[in-house]
Amino acid sequence: MASRGGILGDRTIAALSRFHRWVLGVTRGRVGWRIGGMPTVRLHTTGRHSGQPRTTMLSAPIVEADRVVLVASKGGSDRHPAWYLNLVASPEAVLDLREGTRAVRARTASPAEKAVLWPRIVTAYAGYARYQRRTRRDIPVVICESR
Repeated sequence: MASRGGILGDRTIAALSRFHRWVLGVTRGRVGWRIGGMPTVRLHTTGRHSGQPRTTMLSAPIVEADRVVLVASKGGSDRHPAWYLNLVASPEAVLDLREGTRAVRARTASPAEKAVLWPRIVTAYAGYARYQRRTRRDIPVVICESR
């Protein structure tokens, strides 16, 4: 069954991201770098229409020395998340992790890369498999490589 809005609506997702950023700020980074057993990242992109800086909090099922893997699931929505569309338009971004800040270049994983990464992704969080079943779109896997 497809879901236009996914599990959470756009406003709820935006409010949760703002709250998550607030928690990181108010605790000076002591709380908020893990959620659901996964590391979290603060992604800084450039708005594809506005050209303005955009920031969102995301879980990162795979964090390695030279890359971070993100999943553009939007809770199983039939629409891509804005952060993903921003990265497609302007792939140079910045990731804040508990360990520090990384300048990255993002790209959508090829089908072959996704096939290799997907089992690791759903091991980190089984919800991603449920999200994929909820939507008609192929949920993009985003590889953010250090630059």
